[in-house]
Amino acid sequence: MSITSKRMLTLLTAVMVTLCLTAQNKIIKMNVWMGNEVSFQANIDKIDSITFDEIEVISEGALKGEFSVSANKKVHFSKGNLRYYAPTDTWAFAEQQYSVVGYSNINISSTYDGWIDLFGWGTSGWNSGALAYQPYSSNVDDADYQIGGGTMNDMTGAYANADWGVYNAITNGGNQPGLWRTLTYTEWKYLISLRTNASKMRAKATVGSQSGYILLPDDWVLPEGLTFSLTPSDWDYNRNVYSLEQWEIMEKAGAVFLPCTGMRHGTIEVGSWSSGYYWSATPDSETKAWHVGFYYDYMGISISSLRHCGFGVRLVQDIEQ
Repeated sequence: MSITSKRMLTLLTAVMVTLCLTAQNKIIKMNVWMGNEVSFQANIDKIDSITFDEIEVISEGALKGEFSVSANKKVHFSKGNLRYYAPTDTWAFAEQQYSVVGYSNINISSTYDGWIDLFGWGTSGWNSGALAYQPYSSNVDDADYQIGGGTMNDMTGAYANADWGVYNAITNGGNQPGLWRTLTYTEWKYLISLRTNASKMRAKATVGSQSGYILLPDDWVLPEGLTFSLTPSDWDYNRNVYSLEQWEIMEKAGAVFLPCTGMRHGTIEVGSWSSGYYWSATPDSETKAWHVGFYYDYMGISISSLRHCGFGVRLVQDIEQ
């Protein structure tokens, strides 16, 4: 018997015992106990039935959709791209999936009074021994971004704190460290290319005025009255165009939107409306790391870029199986 089933049986027993003891009075009094306290109480004339519904509780900051990232692991995506505000050392998710900071990322510094959302690889703020580890690092020497000083150390195991979601408390994502993480290269690849119907579960799109890429959950059902078209050339952001109201419906059905982020080289930002780049937790060489990217006629994971590049970060949360 599962833990949920045991709890339901215990609760039902508590309710029924109370009913039996009070049924001979003029009224029927129902008490629902949680430990040694009554959490719910009501006087009722008649009970037709008692039902229990198991409702999935989604963590703060997480989206509804479930996405397979391996044969036996699923995740929820965060509700928006990760952002950082240096003056108060604050991390947060964008309130909307389609929101990006864009050109203002050129102001990146430890004193900039504004949000940034393009980060060098492994810049969680954890001092692993890398020369560039702060979220506002803008060094262009890729060797400075070697986690723990090792050429192939990744953001897992002993070096997991280099992961933005592991090391930091995200204010609108549970506000505790260790609740989120970055997908590995292998997980991004499985999600995009290897899960069931993978090629039919992604396409370029425009939400409001923001271009980007849609990923659909494993159990996707298209909401009535809306359309979703594949983009065979991976070029046309206007094949799927949704108003903000339409996107809200898509999001409630589990869809994820990765907005075009552009990229940052030092303090130069380019491509914020035409291309998107999202880090993985996996290095490729002593100067490069793997990422997912979409631009022009391409969308995929088998690409790596220099570690100093400022890319977007979209965190996930594991679903207990």
